[in-house]
Amino acid sequence: MTARRLIVLVLLSLLAFAGNSILCRLALKQTTIDPASFTLLRLVSGAMVLWLATLRAGERQDGAGDWMSAGALAAYAAGFSFAYVSIPANTGALLLFGSVQATMIGHAIWSGERLHHVQTAGLLIAMGGLLSLFLPGLQHAPPIGGAFLMCVAGIAWGVYSLRGRRSGDPTRTNAGNFLRAALMALVLSLVLHDTAALDAAGVGYAIASGAVTSGLGYALWYAVLPSLKASTAATLQLSVPPLAAFGAVLFLDEAISMRLIVASVAILGGIGLVLWQRRRSQRT
Repeated sequence: MTARRLIVLVLLSLLAFAGNSILCRLALKQTTIDPASFTLLRLVSGAMVLWLATLRAGERQDGAGDWMSAGALAAYAAGFSFAYVSIPANTGALLLFGSVQATMIGHAIWSGERLHHVQTAGLLIAMGGLLSLFLPGLQHAPPIGGAFLMCVAGIAWGVYSLRGRRSGDPTRTNAGNFLRAALMALVLSLVLHDTAALDAAGVGYAIASGAVTSGLGYALWYAVLPSLKASTAATLQLSVPPLAAFGAVLFLDEAISMRLIVASVAILGGIGLVLWQRRRSQRT
């Protein structure tokens, strides 16, 4: 893969990840669709695109997903949708990716990885930034329920990513997991059928989120991952919250407060320190 092609595909993947937040918030803020229906349509359309990608690849590869990974995926998708009922896209993306990276780092520590003092400082800074978004009494603080759900979604996505390291072909594995997660989302939709609501715009946003920014976005990301170091890939994902915040300003008229900027610098900067030191340690 040429360097130019790699850069283009990485950029498209990161824009797709940020686009998920924008599309979900647009749907739940500006249309009548309910979060359970949005989750179901997103997972179904994502599964369809990923399965089409596996058919296009031709040769059958190992990996078809599993129910535990699908459960983590369903928890992520549902928490993501229900959180965006009440919190803005810029805050949601920051909480999501901060929680994802915290989960990945926490797993590394639990597995025996020892942190350098720079990494410890970075982790404490990131945790402080994350906790600052939950402090009561602060102006423009996000609703605690929505913020909590987004953190749960981030933890679930971190678990899903960690389990994905042990799978076979990533596109086929994701397709199988999306299909299983869609079945779980169907159960959730049936349980909450009294609150179900659909309209054309909401359905369109949900399908776009599933087919384009989820299914196609993940397929692109896993296509470029072999060409990236793990630390580089993790660092690149830190650009998603700023991209989502920029998109929220353009498409949702969301304001960016100084407190959100400070929290973003603390969370993303702290995690960046952890990843930077890990990369330095791997080189020595």
